[in-house]
Amino acid sequence: MSQDERRAQRRGQLIGAAIEVYGERGYRQATVKAVCEAAGLTERYFYESFANSEDLLIASYNAVTYSVFGEIRAAAEGAGPTYVDKGRAMLHAYFAALQREPRSARVFLVEIRGVSRAVDKAFDASLRAIGAEIGRLSGAATVDPDPLLQAGVVGGVMHIALRWIEDGYTPGIESVTESAMRLAMVEARPTLAQP
Repeated sequence: MSQDERRAQRRGQLIGAAIEVYGERGYRQATVKAVCEAAGLTERYFYESFANSEDLLIASYNAVTYSVFGEIRAAAEGAGPTYVDKGRAMLHAYFAALQREPRSARVFLVEIRGVSRAVDKAFDASLRAIGAEIGRLSGAATVDPDPLLQAGVVGGVMHIALRWIEDGYTPGIESVTESAMRLAMVEARPTLAQP
């Protein structure tokens, strides 16, 4: 492998280790040393790829987010043609990914919040992009989508996921998907006339 390929491989190892460590201990209880040990690398290699722990947290969050989003996109592409078909398939894929990977779910939903302004900005930027893309994939977005409504739907679905995880993944995945689908249907409704 070239030097750049080895550097990219080490970066990937650190991100994978961070997801594992943050998922088990939480970001605030994790140290750079613990992540490096889990990755089988020295701290020297950490600073080769990341400026600090927050930089690694953002990279870990993005890795989890885009992995889950890939599953959501594939579900939308394989679903029926209607908004309901696509929405239900995407939500099912989302909840299935969270249930299958509880450590990743913790990074995605819990550990990212309230760390710093820089981390909050990265979190907000990804939620904006995801909301817009989900609206596009599902066909729910109108010609002039409402970004505040998209933010409300994405945030609401995330809160449903948090409660579901907190309650030990109960009720079953079909039930939680339907609850989230009822919320997501708000985006497909016509807007109310202004008074």
